[in-house]
Amino acid sequence: MKTLIALGAAACALCAVQGAQAELPRAATATAAPSGWFEALPHGGDLGELAGWWSRFDDPLLVQLVERAQAASPDLASALSRIAQARATAVGAGAALLPNVEAGVSGARGRSEPGFPVGNTLSASMQMAWELDLFGGNRAGARAAAARLSSATAGWHEARVAVAAEVATQYVSLRACEARRIQAEVDAGSRAETDRLTQLSLQHGMQSPGTAALARASAAQGRAQLAQAAAECDTLVKRLVALTAAEEPALRAELAASGASVPQAPRFGIDAVPARALAQRPDLHAAALNVQAAAGDADQARASRWPRVMLKGSVGRGRAETPFGTQDGSVWSFGPLSVVLPVFDAGVRRANLDAARSRYDEAVAQYGGRLRTAVREVEEALVTLQAATRRSDDLRVAAEGFRTSFASAQARYRGGLASLFELEEARRSDVQAQVAMVDLEQQRTQAWIQLYRALGGGWGSPAPTTTISKESTP
Repeated sequence: MKTLIALGAAACALCAVQGAQAELPRAATATAAPSGWFEALPHGGDLGELAGWWSRFDDPLLVQLVERAQAASPDLASALSRIAQARATAVGAGAALLPNVEAGVSGARGRSEPGFPVGNTLSASMQMAWELDLFGGNRAGARAAAARLSSATAGWHEARVAVAAEVATQYVSLRACEARRIQAEVDAGSRAETDRLTQLSLQHGMQSPGTAALARASAAQGRAQLAQAAAECDTLVKRLVALTAAEEPALRAELAASGASVPQAPRFGIDAVPARALAQRPDLHAAALNVQAAAGDADQARASRWPRVMLKGSVGRGRAETPFGTQDGSVWSFGPLSVVLPVFDAGVRRANLDAARSRYDEAVAQYGGRLRTAVREVEEALVTLQAATRRSDDLRVAAEGFRTSFASAQARYRGGLASLFELEEARRSDVQAQVAMVDLEQQRTQAWIQLYRALGGGWGSPAPTTTISKESTP
């Protein structure tokens, strides 16, 4: 008994020096979000409108496609699997903090010694084993497992946002492609009509062969551009089929019923403080949790270099039956209290600690990189939105002017007052202006989608985790 007390006292004495060993020299540097955005924020919209953003689009089909893609996404299925794995690991890590209790029942019949009568013995008992977590290794493991579970959950939200943004981007590209194809059809039809009229004029000697050849070449070019636009749209349809796992004929029917127009994105507000705005990003939150998990791993690796204290005990009841009589009663034991001291392991524990520290440094670096990427993505989306806003009025004026100029040139050509060269130049300018307007709408809507994804898609972090500094190092 004195030996057990002495070992317990030694273990408690070692606890006193554990705090002195907790401070480790680290190479991690502070990582924080900037104090403000460098680009102007868009006007209009509410800060709380990001979560249900898709439902406010003016295109119900887009909302349906996003839901189908999320249901069929293998990335989301993988994220759910990672959550289940992390949850099971967290349960195991938490169980290490509690006693392990087992129950057993045994029975035997036989002769214990020569000349003794045959007897029966029965017993039932419960055994308990508990590692006293004096140096916090098991607690650190539980913290790391809990952080990884939360990180996996945040990763599932990030996958949802990524799938929604990808589907919306492809859908907007398809609608813009369809709008450009309509312009190509109008242009090809106009060129074909010009070619027909020019060939008739050539037959009556009213046009030169060179002019007729130009008209024929222009018509052929219009048909080629139309075929190219149709192929681009077909490619985008097949991308949506792959993303949503839909039947292509059914999807084409839904697309045809909705009309070829670029959907208008609803506006939403952005917090002027980047730290608060970026706290909505699940991937950034997951990266911060990975830092916490790596710190827990380092603490656990450090604790493995210290003694392990185990306490065991049992309680039970037994019964023995012999021809001389029956005896029964309870049995119990408290102990042994064992202390396992690591003496020599050829540097394995030290190497494990060094590896855990390196993984922590890696997690901090990855968090810093993810934070800088998040800021860049938001700033790029804001730049695109501002550029689209500045170009909008000028492109609209240009489109209206070129449309009027083409109509005038067409009327003058039919009256013999303009050459075919003038007509074709006016046509090209008109088509380019209309396509530029379609491109502008596509760019504007996709910039809002990019901004939606850059801000985390409406996901809310349970707690802001946008700063990793030396105080959080293991």
